[in-house]
Amino acid sequence: MKSYAIIAKPIGPICNLDCRYCYYNEKKSLYPESKSFRMTIEVLESFIKQYIEAQGVPEIQFVWQGGEPTLMGVDFFREVIRLQNQYSAGKKISNAIQTNGILLNDEWFEFLTANQFLVGVSVDGPERFHDHYRRDFNNKPTFEKVLRSIERLKQHGTSFNTVTVLHNMNVQYPLEVYQFLKDIGEGFIQFIPIIERTTGTNTNGMDLILDSPPNPTKQNDDTSVTQWSIKPNQFADFYIHIFNEWIIKDVGDYFVQFFDVALNNWMEIPSPLCTFSKSCRNSGALEHNGDIYACDHYVYPEYKLGNIMESDIARIMVSQKDIGPRKIETLPGYCKKCEYFFACNGGCPKHRFIESPDGETGLNYLCPAYKKTFKHMSPYLDLMKKLLQSGRPAYLIKDYINKHPALNRN
Repeated sequence: MKSYAIIAKPIGPICNLDCRYCYYNEKKSLYPESKSFRMTIEVLESFIKQYIEAQGVPEIQFVWQGGEPTLMGVDFFREVIRLQNQYSAGKKISNAIQTNGILLNDEWFEFLTANQFLVGVSVDGPERFHDHYRRDFNNKPTFEKVLRSIERLKQHGTSFNTVTVLHNMNVQYPLEVYQFLKDIGEGFIQFIPIIERTTGTNTNGMDLILDSPPNPTKQNDDTSVTQWSIKPNQFADFYIHIFNEWIIKDVGDYFVQFFDVALNNWMEIPSPLCTFSKSCRNSGALEHNGDIYACDHYVYPEYKLGNIMESDIARIMVSQKDIGPRKIETLPGYCKKCEYFFACNGGCPKHRFIESPDGETGLNYLCPAYKKTFKHMSPYLDLMKKLLQSGRPAYLIKDYINKHPALNRN
């Protein structure tokens, strides 16, 4: 059955924070004629109606991002709920919203809780890591405001998870960051690594997929990424340290997206995370005026697929039919021969800008990190796979490790 995953950005790139590492703020230049960047009710209604009609599945999730989507105000999202109810056609509808948490107040908490929104709150770990990059336009820190909002979400019983950007500062302190997120959250933890190329090196793996000329960086050359980007060895060390803690203490109680997705691929279950899926197909990003782009990270003119006010979503998304399979087809042979290829599927195309050891283009910048991390996790994921296949819960691996000290690598 056909399904799509389109991230909606009702306020476009507009935000109330001035995060130093933000890649989306520059998208304002794509719409010089826009004054407010606010999605109109006409565009909203067209999106909700078309998105529901285009889906061939009984359950549909809307994902709202920005910029900062709460800048649209609660009334806009009340209209979202009204239109979803109007066009649901018997399908189950759910909503998720990604926010920095700064504007949340009692009205927001009551609305989000009553309408069962899943709230993703951006927090980059303890105060000194969070405030290093996540500051407002007056260069003031934001940590305390975010923590207050998280506490209020708990008080109101609102479902939420934490979303942590991994940058060059917090990536050096994996266990401190992990413990902090366990202490403040509800058990669901997501990390997003920053890997952004510097000005003048914008070519990336999607160019290979779309037949644009590649401009790869030499293997192990970190000079083309920004200062806040992480290095492959930092990525691997971060996840390995957290995994060692999680596997003996936290399986079944805390859910780290990277580990859950890895287990999915070990079980040969289609990955819910596009980064490690076999295809980029059927996903996109919706801008405030109805423009749909190939991906949240490819909001550039050359990757615009269409506009929902000029064509319907199903027709627009057909233009992605060649992009999806080529995520795998355009990978270097070095990648496809890797024993952990099934676990990463080449990773995100936007990170595929280095050469393989034998000189092939289009290798993922994080390739050495993926190999090191998955190799470390492999024996444990094998055991968890066996547990699940035998009808037993994966968290029993904690007992198994306790009985077999050789498996404990801490």
